[in-house]
Amino acid sequence: MASPKFSLTTFTLSFFTIILLVSSHSPYPSTSPEFVSEWRSARATYYAAADPRDVVGGACGYGDLEKAGYGKATAGLSTVLFDKGQICGACFEVRCFEDLRWCIPGTSIIVTATNFCAPNYGFPSDGGGKCNPPNAHFVLPIEIFEKIAIWKASNMPIQYRRIKCRKEGGIRFTINGAGVFISVLINNVAGAGDVLAVKIKGSRTGWLPMNRNWGQNWHTNADLKSQPLSFEVTSSDGLSVTSYNVAPKDWSYGQSFEGKQFQS
Repeated sequence: MASPKFSLTTFTLSFFTIILLVSSHSPYPSTSPEFVSEWRSARATYYAAADPRDVVGGACGYGDLEKAGYGKATAGLSTVLFDKGQICGACFEVRCFEDLRWCIPGTSIIVTATNFCAPNYGFPSDGGGKCNPPNAHFVLPIEIFEKIAIWKASNMPIQYRRIKCRKEGGIRFTINGAGVFISVLINNVAGAGDVLAVKIKGSRTGWLPMNRNWGQNWHTNADLKSQPLSFEVTSSDGLSVTSYNVAPKDWSYGQSFEGKQFQS
């Protein structure tokens, strides 16, 4: 049956994207409390194919998801999962659960968090406020939802677990800003996937800590023009990757560069 061209979600959502591939991987064995080795319960809804959210991006700051490499493999996470943006870039395995009528058996999807499903306090958490605390909720594009369940199911019980992210290529750094204000978008992070801390270094400076501006946009105030730039990225499992001279000395705002990668 053809997919509907309308969204079944009736509350206001600010979405948050997630890479999704049909697969089944073992959970990432980490001592970090951010990782979930056991299956946990949640629910999932979807939004329509014609929705423009994938073009405008979301709360993690990845921008146009097609250009960023995520395609239509996206979804949103509720407040309790989003963790004020810390979870951006983390990967989960998701499967339909306990609904023999609508679940597609034997399938799962792998998701990378990139957007936020905002709460709607005009509805109770058990009566319309699907992304309200304390609900664990995923919002998927219809194309991805249909890999694990029939679209008529709408609000489905699911299970999820945190896993290790696998990415092609290196970590990507997109430099924006003006003057001495530098903002760097960090994406395509393997391993833990999310970013806990970032440092930047010019050829004439020491290592400078960056602050999270929003999502995976990190900023600092420093005069780094006409200097090659190096980056140190630390993920939530405590591992760090240092990429020296990622950007050449003639870098300019709006450019993207690729550095080293965590092991996947």
